[in-house]
Amino acid sequence: MQNTAIQNRTRATLSAHRALYTDMYELTMAQGYFLSGRKDEKAAFDYFFRKNPFDGGFVIFAGLRDLLEVVEGLSFGPEDIGYLRSEGFREEFLEYLEGFEFSPDIFSAREGEVVFPLEPVLRVEGNIIEAQVIETLVLNYLNFQSLIATKAARIRQVAGERTVVDFGLRRAQGLGGIHASRAAVIGGADATSNVYSGFRYGLDISGTQAHSWIQSFEDEAEAFRAFAKYYPDNCILLVDTYDTLRSGIPNAIKVGKELKAQGHKLSGIRLDSGDLAYLSKKAREMLDEAGLDFVNIFASNQLDEHLIQSLTNQGAPIDGFGVGTQLVTGRPSAALDGVYKLSMSGERPRLKISENIEKVSFPGVKQVFRLLNEDDKFIGDAIALVEEKEPEKIFHPHRPDKNTRIEGCRKELLLHKVMEHGKTCIPARPAKEINRFARNRLAQLPEEHKRFEYPHVYKVGVSEKLMNLRDEIVEELKSRF
Repeated sequence: MQNTAIQNRTRATLSAHRALYTDMYELTMAQGYFLSGRKDEKAAFDYFFRKNPFDGGFVIFAGLRDLLEVVEGLSFGPEDIGYLRSEGFREEFLEYLEGFEFSPDIFSAREGEVVFPLEPVLRVEGNIIEAQVIETLVLNYLNFQSLIATKAARIRQVAGERTVVDFGLRRAQGLGGIHASRAAVIGGADATSNVYSGFRYGLDISGTQAHSWIQSFEDEAEAFRAFAKYYPDNCILLVDTYDTLRSGIPNAIKVGKELKAQGHKLSGIRLDSGDLAYLSKKAREMLDEAGLDFVNIFASNQLDEHLIQSLTNQGAPIDGFGVGTQLVTGRPSAALDGVYKLSMSGERPRLKISENIEKVSFPGVKQVFRLLNEDDKFIGDAIALVEEKEPEKIFHPHRPDKNTRIEGCRKELLLHKVMEHGKTCIPARPAKEINRFARNRLAQLPEEHKRFEYPHVYKVGVSEKLMNLRDEIVEELKSRF
């Protein structure tokens, strides 16, 4: 009987049981809040991260649309309640969950925004239980997609206008590949091999053939010719199954000429192994000499931003890149260290103290101001309390002796209401549209913050009022011990 129940649970979908998409301690805390009579206590939590991934200078914020979709209408169904009962939760708490209605307000940066360490990127305001139980969802969705979007933006930075396709589904961590493909397009990929994500998010999909297609024929030229027959106007031939220069490219040229004689054009060849710079140069020479100068050259095989930068620096005549493992796994960073911290409860500002000053959080309900110069370039961000309209000076978060006056800067608000009383209040935007916004925002970020080696640290400061509030609470807490 128990085995049958477990088998049934394995068939459960996230959409049907999304309230259980959480860590156990979120629910144990929620039950504690309820039992202590605090279920209606108002609270605010901030989502932020402490360090840029990839030793880089920025992050592209992604995952907001999926997060809003999964938390809107969040509730506990009969099966959820039954499962929690079997795990020992109290009946009075389960009765509360049966009538649970998710109705907080959420404020966030726009998806695709360029964001930086320590500043609040998203804020949740609601009762303490509903704001607490979505912590895992917030971190799971935003950390991962922001990591992958940032990796894709770095790849786009060095690829220029060349085509970039996400090839990573087969190397992704399970179903994370679904969100990885969306995030890759937000960051700058043109298309994905992931058909499901193409369907789910309206992404362009791309894919031609693998080595197995060619191996399944007795002859490489026969394999190319058969593929060209069925896909005469979208034919990209994989030329490294046997011998790239002596077999693959000559056979591709042969079939390319046949297509040309039939009134079609060979779209491209793909290199998937070997010295890509050398082979692409030889391939370009051979194709041009054969009158096939219109045929594009694509490359794949463990590419990342550093290898693509090397290829472009070597003058490799590559027209597009298929990027897989390195993109969808976020190598070498693997995870964005985003955190979700309580900043207000019971009408009182709250913070976390640490022996490490970099881990002392900022209290209160806050807004972030993006500061721009006369050339419309970003020059820094200011974290302030929401009641502050125009902070005049910002201080280094951990070095109050370092401060800057900002009264002459143009300011933009970074956090906007995206959910009101549990209902999403912004339209869903396609990934390609979010990417256009991200590209425009990156263009406003000075180049020194975008270099791969030792990028200049972007200035994120706090207002004097917020700094004083933090210091007062720290002193008060320390006086208790």
